[in-house]
Amino acid sequence: MAHNSAKKIIKEMLAHADVAIDGSNSWDIAVHDERLYTRVMRKGTIGLGEAYMDGWWDAPALDEFFYRVTKADLSKKIPISPLLLFWFISQRVLNPQRISRAFTVGEKHYDLGNDLYKAMLDRRMVYTCGYFKNTEDLDEAQEAKLDLSCKKVGLKRGMRILDIGCGWGSFAKFAAEKYGVSVVGITVSKEQAKLAEKECEGLPIEIKVMDYRNIIGSFDAIVSLGMFEHVGFKNYRTYMQAAERVLKDDGLFLLHTIGNQVTRKAGDPWVEKYIFPNSMLPSIAQIGASIEGLFLIEDLHNFGADYDKTLMAWHRNFIAHWPELQSAYDERFFRMWAYFLLSFAGSFRSRKNELWQIVLSKKGVPGGYQSVR
Repeated sequence: MAHNSAKKIIKEMLAHADVAIDGSNSWDIAVHDERLYTRVMRKGTIGLGEAYMDGWWDAPALDEFFYRVTKADLSKKIPISPLLLFWFISQRVLNPQRISRAFTVGEKHYDLGNDLYKAMLDRRMVYTCGYFKNTEDLDEAQEAKLDLSCKKVGLKRGMRILDIGCGWGSFAKFAAEKYGVSVVGITVSKEQAKLAEKECEGLPIEIKVMDYRNIIGSFDAIVSLGMFEHVGFKNYRTYMQAAERVLKDDGLFLLHTIGNQVTRKAGDPWVEKYIFPNSMLPSIAQIGASIEGLFLIEDLHNFGADYDKTLMAWHRNFIAHWPELQSAYDERFFRMWAYFLLSFAGSFRSRKNELWQIVLSKKGVPGGYQSVR
């Protein structure tokens, strides 16, 4: 596509989102390389992201830019190129989250460096959405989310809990210390496991580097915070079967996941390439199909707007600590990571992405489940 034609199309599309090229608003974009337009028309969202990483364009408030373009559904207006068509077909036909590739996201994302995550996250290193019901402070919001999660599955002293996707052990440590439970936490990240073992030392917590498909044992409750996004639609049923197999009949399962408003069978190509390999977001329909005959939904809580606040807090921390991080990470990584955090913040602000906490039971709670907020 000719440069002038591509520029005209993109300029018209951005106008639908109240975004101008070289405008005066904080969400307007400044173009530093005119090749941007053909790159976006040719490669879509991955072209837009890579161009930002290469310094071809900027926006003073990148989160506000993405809020507007996401709310206006501009991604749907870019023609699908043969490259993108191949990508979407491959995601439908292949199983990128099969067990032989289950550890890829751990190696490429969660093993980036504990120094990065210590600098960016709250003091407990919780890498999921905070719960800002009664606070604007990240540390307090994450502690509130952990406590909310414990209460939703009815933790009591002496229980044995499974934490699928345990991260750096934040939930396991909180639950063991506050509720007197023992926890088995599993992760596909070796770096997470090392730090989690150190943080949880002396507590009745076992951290394992393993795939969810290999879980064995029996548990009074299961909690999974922000891991289901890595499972993939071809494996949703397998994941639920694995959880059902090890959960006691009277136990509760809390599934905490980012969600899509519509059913898709492929993730965003830029996110998959640079941030979360083999990731995709489920829809309610996909989750519903995956639990049929295994679980019933006792409660569904959507607090996706809180992910906007969480991501903006992570971005502030990342910027504040960049001077001490930049010896280990280059400028292109800085732009990539800022793009990741702020594009996600804008998407949650537009409410196109959601955050669900779903409480599941195997046989139903006698007398009905009492929702916790």
